[in-house]
Amino acid sequence: MIEKTINKLFEKHQTWVEIVMTFGCNKVTAEDLVQEMYIRIQIKLEKGLDINYVNDEINYYYIFKTLRTLFLDLKRKAKNIKYREIKDTDVLTYDLEYDSKYKKVKTVLNTLYWYDKEVFDLINAGEKISNLSRKTGISYYSLYNTYTKVKEKLKKLL
Repeated sequence: MIEKTINKLFEKHQTWVEIVMTFGCNKVTAEDLVQEMYIRIQIKLEKGLDINYVNDEINYYYIFKTLRTLFLDLKRKAKNIKYREIKDTDVLTYDLEYDSKYKKVKTVLNTLYWYDKEVFDLINAGEKISNLSRKTGISYYSLYNTYTKVKEKLKKLL
């Protein structure tokens, strides 16, 4: 009974792939999700799930919901993140690079004109440009241009 159901699933393989591709996946990802669906369905069939209708037709809605759930899990969990092993020397190198760049940024910030530095510090701390403009009476565009100028200068350092 289980083998018969699984064979019926395999016969519709291209249909399942096309369904998953309508969710927005490319063909390779769709193939992977269909393979995952086969594994899940087989495990559930072995536990006693019956996905056949009375006339030995497969419950397409159940297959669709399984594929949709797998797709949403893929998006939700961001399974396409690649991990790599970090060695102690990598962390040390990163810390040294970070420290040197941080010192450069601090040096440049300390050499800025006081107005530019204050505007940058306030906006960078989370103050909205529009709120700062209302509080100080300084033009929104003047504050925006000052902040952008300082930010671009700092980006060039990094």
